[in-house]
Amino acid sequence: MDEKKVDYEYPEISQPPTLENGTLEATDHVAGHDLHQQLESRHVVMIALGGALGTGLLIGTGSALVKAGPAGILIDYSIVGAVIFLIMSALGEMVSYMPNSKGFGGYATRFVDPALGFATGYAYFFKYLLATPNQLSAFALIMKFWVGNRVNPAVFITVALLLIILINSVNVKVFGEFEFWLSSLKMLIMVGVILLLLVLALGGGPTGDRPGFRYWSEPGAFNEYKIHGPTGRLLGVWSAMVTAVYAFSGTELVGITVGEAKHPRLSMPKAVRLTFYRILFFYILSVFLLGMVVPYNSKELAFAAGAKTSAAASPFVVAINLARIRGLDHVINGCLVIFVFSAANSDLYIASRTLFGIAADGKAPHIFTRTTKQGVPFVCIGLCSLFCGLAYLSASTSSAVVFGYLTNVVTVFGMLTWISIVVSHIFFVRARTAQSIDPAYIPYRAPLGITGSYIALGFLILVTLTKGAEVFVRGFDSRNFVVQYIGIPVYLTCIFGYKMLMRSHKVGKAEADLRTGVPTETVKEERERFERDRREREEAMPGGGIWRKVYRRSLAWLF
Repeated sequence: MDEKKVDYEYPEISQPPTLENGTLEATDHVAGHDLHQQLESRHVVMIALGGALGTGLLIGTGSALVKAGPAGILIDYSIVGAVIFLIMSALGEMVSYMPNSKGFGGYATRFVDPALGFATGYAYFFKYLLATPNQLSAFALIMKFWVGNRVNPAVFITVALLLIILINSVNVKVFGEFEFWLSSLKMLIMVGVILLLLVLALGGGPTGDRPGFRYWSEPGAFNEYKIHGPTGRLLGVWSAMVTAVYAFSGTELVGITVGEAKHPRLSMPKAVRLTFYRILFFYILSVFLLGMVVPYNSKELAFAAGAKTSAAASPFVVAINLARIRGLDHVINGCLVIFVFSAANSDLYIASRTLFGIAADGKAPHIFTRTTKQGVPFVCIGLCSLFCGLAYLSASTSSAVVFGYLTNVVTVFGMLTWISIVVSHIFFVRARTAQSIDPAYIPYRAPLGITGSYIALGFLILVTLTKGAEVFVRGFDSRNFVVQYIGIPVYLTCIFGYKMLMRSHKVGKAEADLRTGVPTETVKEERERFERDRREREEAMPGGGIWRKVYRRSLAWLF
């Protein structure tokens, strides 16, 4: 088997898949226009585990705690975590059955409507096209924690930008290995932070104070946000819900990496199952312990919620300061450097692969499918790297404000992408049932099936429509209203504009293509072949691959 690329055999179909304009569907394996499948299972799993661990969790929880209180953020993160697992389960069922390099828009095109595929692809692309320079700006702000204004932020932006371009330009295996170790380090950091919070909650800090559930009683489990009484508590919980959604943003990026994975049908189900434990441990447990050691009315927390991106903005640093532990704020800032650099690196990867997927799906110029001999979409990376120049706006305070508005505008695109994913899954399940697909070719099934996708869809629509509820409180804030909601008309314009111009039609469940791109061997046969190849590699290694065996039987259970 080719070490760089795995070419599956496809069953014959009576008609080749075509686009709405009658042209043949772009293929994934054309010389000079294909991605190489070099990501190991451990890369995919670790990217899934650590991919969404970032500033949204380490910093965003501060503003959420101020708005909702300890019980409020626990409710928010639990609800959003459950919905995210439903989304990941839906994505895992589609991706593991039919791996492709066309991104989320490719599934929407094949199962729902090419118009939805067009809107999904570009919504996700725009989100990460601006997310990458935003992360680079955050990187510069974090470094200011140590150097202040003595060094121009452009210096740090340039260094970080050159590094992520280099990592993304070599080959996907280099990117996968780099993200594997960064994600491993991020997980270890979060384990350390959670253990520290537990020690502080039990009175193990220098002060010997044991807060327990004290702050749930005084100042209280829920905060009254902007309005007094039950309405204010409800507004606080619902406003913090959006922050929780942002903290989980990026969870779906593993669905992009499978286009370059060696065994996506085996690695994707494992990645989805481990997502459940990541949500439970890293998100829900961390916010639960944070609510025990930091009161929502703390003056330091109020400063953190309004501070810029650095260790000073982290509620975890507030917990350390309240416990009077010196020096750890610098450690947390160092951790934020790792988190943000990893996020910038993966955001550039996602933006370039999403653009490649749009072009492969026939909805962008074909030149964006051009790749190097190593399977790197260099044209896509070049375009996305040019947009990273927006990060230099952070060198000017006024420009940074404008750039902040731009990034806030596209955050809603993340939720709209999730909506597209669950809608695609609903149509996929209907088509799979109508066409009586053999279960032997289905590696993973969503625990709640199509019902879970309907639940997630209803929740996402509700949050998307009400995420800016606070702009109507105490007078209408027109500027904030535009920032909160402009993504919705853009998304709908993409859908209906494409339908009118290209005259696309909804894909019927009986005519949906569930065969092209599906491996001919069953999941059991592929698993047996994988295990056989693995044993042969280990036996061929010096010493019988003793270190590989040690890793597989010990650390592999954790990673």
